[in-house]
Amino acid sequence: MSDRFRLTLGQLNPTVGDLPGNAALARKTWEAGRDAGAQLVALPELFLTGHDAKALLRNPAFQRDVTAHLEALAADCADGPALALGAPWVEGTKLHNAYLILQGGKITQRVLQHSPVPHSVFDAGPISGPYAVEGLRIGSPIGADGWESDVAETQAETGAEFLLIPNAAPHLRGAMDRRLNHMVARVIETELPLVYLNMAGGQDEAVYDGASFALNPSGKLALQLPAFEEAIAHVDLERGPEGWLIAAGDRAPQPSTLERDYRALVVGLRDYVSKVGAAKVLIENAGGHDAALAAMIARDALGADNLREIAVAAEGSLYSSLRDSLAALGAEVSVASLSLPLRSLMLRALADDAGELLLTAQNKSAAAMGHGAVLGDFNPIKDLYQTEVHALCQWRSETHRAWMLGPEAAAMAISEQSTEEHQLDDILRVLMDKDGSVEDCVAEGLDQRIAQEVARRHLEHRPQGNRSTPGPRVTAPRTEYPRPARWRGRS
Repeated sequence: MSDRFRLTLGQLNPTVGDLPGNAALARKTWEAGRDAGAQLVALPELFLTGHDAKALLRNPAFQRDVTAHLEALAADCADGPALALGAPWVEGTKLHNAYLILQGGKITQRVLQHSPVPHSVFDAGPISGPYAVEGLRIGSPIGADGWESDVAETQAETGAEFLLIPNAAPHLRGAMDRRLNHMVARVIETELPLVYLNMAGGQDEAVYDGASFALNPSGKLALQLPAFEEAIAHVDLERGPEGWLIAAGDRAPQPSTLERDYRALVVGLRDYVSKVGAAKVLIENAGGHDAALAAMIARDALGADNLREIAVAAEGSLYSSLRDSLAALGAEVSVASLSLPLRSLMLRALADDAGELLLTAQNKSAAAMGHGAVLGDFNPIKDLYQTEVHALCQWRSETHRAWMLGPEAAAMAISEQSTEEHQLDDILRVLMDKDGSVEDCVAEGLDQRIAQEVARRHLEHRPQGNRSTPGPRVTAPRTEYPRPARWRGRS
């Protein structure tokens, strides 16, 4: 057995349900690994189907199509390194989240996820032992299996010399620190080097943030890939007297909390637009922080040429178009008569006519209080409280990055946030993020009378909020069911 092993990582952006496109990405990554002399090319969890393909996974025709693409990939990648990738796997009547090893023209080995997340479409599998590639025995806890010790420890005890953990973990505030802490725990428990391979890109409301990394048995970071970017990287393992170690590689700078949130919103919008086959978006320029931030996100995601803004009451605007249309019919219309339903209808007609997606620009605080908004195709600020919208407006006004397609000088009119706005958000965080009560608000020093009114209005408008436009998530969803202790804090 050689004392050196090269692993090629594909931190890439698959599309749910696009088996031919995802397989093409896998082939491209395999070719890069082959040309770099890799022994193994690895892709993330459920890469072939995209991560959240629930509506398709139980379809027998789709399952057969998955198998056909796996077999074609194995044949195409027969002469070169092994290829490891995530895909659904059917055994009898059970459907598993699997990690499959393709080598020599066949699917030679497979790992099944042992502990699917609650309410998953997948069935639990036995703890899989390590698999061998070029003599190196590799353990691969899949996704959630990596958050606890049992799978990794069992694989180490049955001969694994190295851990490769494929995942599809979305950006949520604080998630990166939690991931790193969990993975450090795995290497300390097993005394094995570890590579954590994450997906990148947006899919509907999830934004997978990449930032894959490698740890040596001491817990020291050996390599980290960029956040929110696709990347193909080659990682070398070297065997010494004390076992295998990961050679030091590049450690990409990681963004701040505000930048992580903002980039998640940009990537989420960019990929939502591209994956539904569109290119341009339309937004109502209604004034205020919400519209300003949503428009800037669209510029940074798609470029200014792919954003159209319409100010309702301005000449050359939706109002003018509506006024002229009705005038031709002998009717008159005033600005005051442009109700929300009518604005929504007209904006929808204009967007559809131009082949554009219609954006909603409404923050979470406004939605929770029942304030109306244009019901569009996507809301890039859906998961931000009003004070967070303000903070990101301020940050973007002062910041420009190479990945932003919008202008460097992005000064937005930013008004001061009132005490009432801060208090409203503090109350909503207790009610919505912590699933708390008015009593919990009071215990945190918030005004009882205001908390009662906010709680009343939030409860009254909750059904409306549940039907709202989709948008990228940056905070963990409120737990709708009790989770076992072992599941708390996972992301």
